[in-house]
Amino acid sequence: MRSATTGAVSGCLVWIIACGVISMCLLPVSMAVGGITSTSDFAIQQIAPIVCPENTTPNVRTYASTTTDENGNRQPATAYVLQCLDASGDVVMEDPISYAFIWIGIIAVIGLVLSGVLAFILAAPAGVLIAKFINRIRKPNQVENIEPR
Repeated sequence: MRSATTGAVSGCLVWIIACGVISMCLLPVSMAVGGITSTSDFAIQQIAPIVCPENTTPNVRTYASTTTDENGNRQPATAYVLQCLDASGDVVMEDPISYAFIWIGIIAVIGLVLSGVLAFILAAPAGVLIAKFINRIRKPNQVENIEPR
């Protein structure tokens, strides 16, 4: 029973380490993908029911704006605003940022779930590699401690 508990604990520890390493790669990539795709029609159609009131149509309006670079200089930029239009075409609500944060969050959660699944799949091979590495380190030390007869 004791070895089963030790195996379960070490398996969980290997899974946590594998999940951490994999998510360090997947989460930044998924957030970048979410940021790039946040103004796509697919993203707007998925997020509009959360942000816009009922019986409105989502629309993204772009306009020229400026941003400040790391040296404090103004640079031209394009701004995006989600507009919720009623049946007559009037703007009922404008949302400049929360729709993008919601979309990026959804994509980041998908990346986190994917990293957990990949860690689960790769935990057993990683555990075998770690066990081989530990055995390789221990064997030379055990041979040195044996005295000749």
